Amino acid sequence: MTAPTPSSHSVPIQEFTASRQASFFDGLKQPRFSGQLILSTATGEQWSFYLYLGRIMYATGGRHAVRRWRRQIASYLPQIAANLASVQTDLASIDPQDLQICWEYQLLCHWVAQQKVTREQAARLIRATVVEVLFDITQSMEVACDLRQDNLLSTRLVLIDADQMIAESQQLWSKWQGAKIADRSPNAAPIIRQAEQLQQRTTPQVYQTLKQLLDGNQSLRDLSVRMKRDVLSVTTSLLPYLQLGLVELIKIPDLPPPIAPPVRGVVAQPDGPSGPLIACVDDSPLICQTMEKILTTAGYRFVGVNDPLRAIAILLARKPDLIFLDLVMPNANGYEICGQLRKLSIFKSTPIVILTGNDGIVDRVRAKMVGSTDFLSKPVNPDMVLQTIKKHLQEQASVPVE
Repeated sequence: MTAPTPSSHSVPIQEFTASRQASFFDGLKQPRFSGQLILSTATGEQWSFYLYLGRIMYATGGRHAVRRWRRQIASYLPQIAANLASVQTDLASIDPQDLQICWEYQLLCHWVAQQKVTREQAARLIRATVVEVLFDITQSMEVACDLRQDNLLSTRLVLIDADQMIAESQQLWSKWQGAKIADRSPNAAPIIRQAEQLQQRTTPQVYQTLKQLLDGNQSLRDLSVRMKRDVLSVTTSLLPYLQLGLVELIKIPDLPPPIAPPVRGVVAQPDGPSGPLIACVDDSPLICQTMEKILTTAGYRFVGVNDPLRAIAILLARKPDLIFLDLVMPNANGYEICGQLRKLSIFKSTPIVILTGNDGIVDRVRAKMVGSTDFLSKPVNPDMVLQTIKKHLQEQASVPVE
């Protein structure tokens, strides 16, 4: 099987098995193709391979491109995973035009250039990513392909021979088939459907563990990274519960990318108050809704951010006059985000008020050390919120504050 000549028209390929994949990629070596290979399914899934002279530089896309990226960071770049709040700062230092072509790869190149990541670490991450993408394509079976000679990646971190990656992917797929779970996607998320029956069939300790893990928000692959086990063993361990209907596998959406347009995941009031823009970064939608009501009623514009990993990107786009920042959030806490904001010239003097349920002196001292302006305890009190804003926005006399 030979690869199609580069064109703007998709070419269908049925039963895109490992042998056909190997033949296809081999066909791209002969003309030394450089550019983007796009594979898509009839259901709307789409994957992109970036190639140089017929060899793979990177692969992305599919149902959970961002979840995959997060998993690979956790598995192969622990130093980055420990400080994910810095991702937005790194993205802000990359040319926006470069980010339009595969932002994940551009971040990797940036980290290697800044010596935050070794080239060997980046290569291992890329190989694991390519294998996972090929696995998902194999499970999809029927795809359409499109070759584009634009969208070139300028920096070459690694050049991968497709044959080896296809062999590794096929080995995983054969084991998946051998476990008789070929019809189940590792991108599906397990959720408990019959809690009482599950509790009766397990020990209290096992049930509590399952209850904590099987919340319907984490895919089987996500759980495998969290549990530090391969996804096959995680899935097969759940099979008895799945077969009894006590646990169900459901489709879940991808996570939002850190460079997504700020309108997504943001609670804002475009038409209404016209006063200074106040931001609230808190993973609790309830807190953001409460703050929105308090602030818009008082005449302020409001932007709420529920995803801490996207906070800096959204704040850079909206440029608020004052920021309320939750102290305790998953993946990135208020200390980290505050410290990163203070490194950006645009936020050098922006008032940053830390929100927390803990009113300890250690928290206050640490918050001051990373550059916070003030400290406000939860639950938020409307009068205290407005007094704090008025205190820190000295030249906003036109805003109707009670």
